[in-house]
Amino acid sequence: MKLEPDKIKGASNFYKGVGPYLGLGLQLAVTVIVMVFLGIWLDDQFLTKPILTIVFAFLGVFAGLYTFIKSVLKAGNDEK
Repeated sequence: MKLEPDKIKGASNFYKGVGPYLGLGLQLAVTVIVMVFLGIWLDDQFLTKPILTIVFAFLGVFAGLYTFIKSVLKAGNDEK
């Protein structure tokens, strides 16, 4: 089965348009996870369980959402 050039071009355009958004969810999740583990480690160092874990978890969520929204807005402006 041979693919038609029009179908290949359409798929290429689709992935080119969707490409900037594919890693955003993973980036958000990794940011939150790293910050939680940092909070756990700091709690062990300073014996403040679970205060720093909670603080860093919220910081991770806010930082992840900030970069997520910033990336989406930038990608939306680039398309115009």
